[in-house]
Amino acid sequence: METKADVKKYYFYLLQCADRTFYGGFTTDVEKRVATHNAGKGAKYTKLRLPVKLLYFEEFDDKSVALKREYWFKHQTRAYKENFLAEQKIPFKKLH
Repeated sequence: METKADVKKYYFYLLQCADRTFYGGFTTDVEKRVATHNAGKGAKYTKLRLPVKLLYFEEFDDKSVALKREYWFKHQTRAYKENFLAEQKIPFKKLH
């Protein structure tokens, strides 16, 4: 019998960097991953743009679906991402 502890969750997350750019990623532990980014041990991209702030995340039961969501979102325009965040009523800082 599968317990809740056995069910692994996967996450797509969106950060805003100190230079106001966005960074999207994939993880199994959002809180730990954001801390890793802010410790300068995350992605090369975020290492040069600290600190980062978690803006948004989505949870998935399937790793493949979460990775596809990350890939799709990363390939959207800045305008699309800003509109998405505005629709979700998530505060963020504009580039200008």
